[in-house]
Amino acid sequence: MNYIRNNISRMWYNITNESEIFTPAVLVYPDRIEENINRIIAIAGNVSRLRPHVKTHKLAEVERLQIQHNIKKFKCSTLTEVMMVAENGGEDILLSYPLFGPAIKQFFDLKAKFPEVQFAVTLDARQACEELHIEAKKRGLKLNVFIDLDNGMHRTGIDPKRANGLADFIIGHKWLHLRGFHIYDGHIHDLDIETRKAHCDKDFEGVNQLILELEKKGVEIEELACGGTYTFPIHAMHKSRTLCPGTPILWDAGYEQNIPELDFLHAAVLVSRVISKPNKYLCFDLGYKSLAAEMPHPRLKFLNLEVMEVIDHSEEHLVVSTPNHDELKLGEFAYAVPQHVCPTIALHEQVYVVHDNKVTNRWKVVARKRYY
Repeated sequence: MNYIRNNISRMWYNITNESEIFTPAVLVYPDRIEENINRIIAIAGNVSRLRPHVKTHKLAEVERLQIQHNIKKFKCSTLTEVMMVAENGGEDILLSYPLFGPAIKQFFDLKAKFPEVQFAVTLDARQACEELHIEAKKRGLKLNVFIDLDNGMHRTGIDPKRANGLADFIIGHKWLHLRGFHIYDGHIHDLDIETRKAHCDKDFEGVNQLILELEKKGVEIEELACGGTYTFPIHAMHKSRTLCPGTPILWDAGYEQNIPELDFLHAAVLVSRVISKPNKYLCFDLGYKSLAAEMPHPRLKFLNLEVMEVIDHSEEHLVVSTPNHDELKLGEFAYAVPQHVCPTIALHEQVYVVHDNKVTNRWKVVARKRYY
């Protein structure tokens, strides 16, 4: 899209008080976030099936928006995210990350601090089971655990074929309660929806077999926490599964391109200023300290600028070739959607909140930090 100086009021993302905003920055649009929440609920069919992942937004205000829609369960990747959810009204929190070292003590500190909240953590090994059990027994606090199943991701988790014994091992530790399975199939990236569905169903066969084996022994699995953004709508077809969408809350350019059948709104936009015009290029104050850079370019999709080529991207600078070079003055804004919104948000300490094309507030990205 070319830069259009006229008709700027028709751009949903544009803000009228640009002069008040420090750049680079992230703008968020609560009305669009709320619409995305409504669309997630519509796909799930029932709000009780949802356990949204907070790692995308890391914002207490967004979590509270979800709670206003009667979402009570959440999934986290870090202890800071767990604390944010517990402090802001989440009732049921799954930490989908292995705990070792001082993190175990910190997790139990949070559990003790918020006794009204249900806490759970994933594990995939007997050593983890034993270390969690020791702390649970010492505290006198029984802990819910989910077995992390690896059905193809090969990042964390145990092969479903070997998980039967781990389930028995957990059941043998009285201070632990086997609540469910966690199945993240982030390895499934098929662009065609039918191919993706077939891939998802095939990789879930081992999970189904494990459930049958445990049922024969009288072991009840209370919850199956399933999927990522690619497979979220597929798991939604199976009523027994809990759904863990994250990115659809804010959406980004990568998923818009790769999953066109999912209809979500961009609700987080990067803003940057032209700071130099070298050699017929434009240089923006949008380096990779402000924009996720783990993938090759394009790392963003400009909304009001036609970009032919990224010339250079460094810590604090983004240099592009554009036919709009002469149209943009120094200090003027460019608006863009990140290719990967989750790590982009984590690079910012705050976001600007937009209502009716005007920044009216700031929200702290409270869960971007870690415990030390």
